[in-house]
Amino acid sequence: MRAVTRRRFLGVLGGAALAAAGCGAFRETSGQLLSSELALPRPFTVPLPIPEVARPAGPGRYEVTQRAAEVEIIPGTATEVWGYGGTFPGPTFDLRRGSGVTITVRNRLSVPTSTHLHGGVTPPGSDGYPTDLVQAAGQKDYHYPLEQRAATLWYHDHRMDHTAPQVWLGLAGFVLVRDAEEDALPLPGGERELPLMICDRAFGADGSFRYPSPPGVHETHGGHAASVHGDYMEGVEGDVILVNGAPWPVAEVTATRYRLRLLNASNARRYRLRLAPGGRFTQIGSDAGLLAAPVAHDTIPMSPGERYDVVVDFSAYPVGSAVTLVNTLADGSARNVMRFVVARRAADDSAVPAVLSRPPGRRPPVTTRTFDFRRSETAWTINGHPYRPGVPLARPHLGTAEIWRLTSDFHHPVHVHLAHFLVLARNGRPPAATDVGWKDTVDVRPYEVVDVLARFDGYRGRYLLHCHNLEHEDMAMMADFEVI
Repeated sequence: MRAVTRRRFLGVLGGAALAAAGCGAFRETSGQLLSSELALPRPFTVPLPIPEVARPAGPGRYEVTQRAAEVEIIPGTATEVWGYGGTFPGPTFDLRRGSGVTITVRNRLSVPTSTHLHGGVTPPGSDGYPTDLVQAAGQKDYHYPLEQRAATLWYHDHRMDHTAPQVWLGLAGFVLVRDAEEDALPLPGGERELPLMICDRAFGADGSFRYPSPPGVHETHGGHAASVHGDYMEGVEGDVILVNGAPWPVAEVTATRYRLRLLNASNARRYRLRLAPGGRFTQIGSDAGLLAAPVAHDTIPMSPGERYDVVVDFSAYPVGSAVTLVNTLADGSARNVMRFVVARRAADDSAVPAVLSRPPGRRPPVTTRTFDFRRSETAWTINGHPYRPGVPLARPHLGTAEIWRLTSDFHHPVHVHLAHFLVLARNGRPPAATDVGWKDTVDVRPYEVVDVLARFDGYRGRYLLHCHNLEHEDMAMMADFEVI
């Protein structure tokens, strides 16, 4: 372990002072690198794939099968993935607000699974609780009322103690929720709307996904069957960046506006995305939907689980330009993400309006709670405890809002099921410009204090608060809360 992960949390005031005085002293990475064992392709030689859109099996009903399949990720090499529909990413579910769908998930893998709709306002029985398992050869109906605003959501495996290796093998995909408010906007659409699932992987000499422990092989730490141990307790990072399952892909674009739905689906890797040789992102949405008004950024920081809905205007570049999406938090092979080639001019009737939406207003908080994320000797914990299924750390009331104060000893992307929130402050100061909008995941940096205003709408029942560094999650950094 590196020294930063051995240090003890110094308290709210001390943590705030450390973070304010010397954030640069802490590493911007949040995992241990796992290198590939085979020759890798040159960047920007593989075309960007777009996941297929799922077709309904009937009115309001979809079916998808989790299964193993051989696919070509590294050119000329076969890789076994565990995928929804046997693909990586899985099919994109393009859905409507209030449409109310049921998705039947059939498990044809050799291990149990649990599917979580990340960002969904979902009844507890369909939320993907980590012990709510679909056994091998079994199936489950997940009911999604979709009574929520248009947003970029995603789905992934959430099996207790095994989420990290099973997502690493491919169990993830997009869910796009649309509504009339979004329909009325002249945003780029069709082929100019690109869902981009960004993640990192490492490959074995035979082309297989390389991971510190094979599927199903785990050591017990603190009562939990941890998927990793030792250095990899910080998190696993690979040396190959995949976008929609392709290594460092290239996409041909016209000199027009494009809507990029960015998702960090990595286990542990954080990104700070920038356009090279230059350019700006116009953010139009966050995790939980459209912003009230667009916000321009030169760079976008993304921790695991976060989404950014942005527009890039490629008419700002001469035809023939190569525009590279880079990660300024990495060096070497992981610095490049993907490339856009501006192929030709084209008509463009899209625009980014000055007013995008009317997001939900703030409710006055009824209480403040503190959740401390840190490592013990054997596990990652919340408020000093490894995960205890069925033991809630909070019981908020349906229809209320609370301030949740999140403190940390390391990089912890904190994800809250069901409840969406606004970032109110970092270390007592205003949040970053990239914290804007209603969110479900926030990056809490080492020795930082982040205050969020969480609203509890939708359903009563048992939900989860956890770190979305998947190795931390598997090593018990989860907690229940119960909406009453």
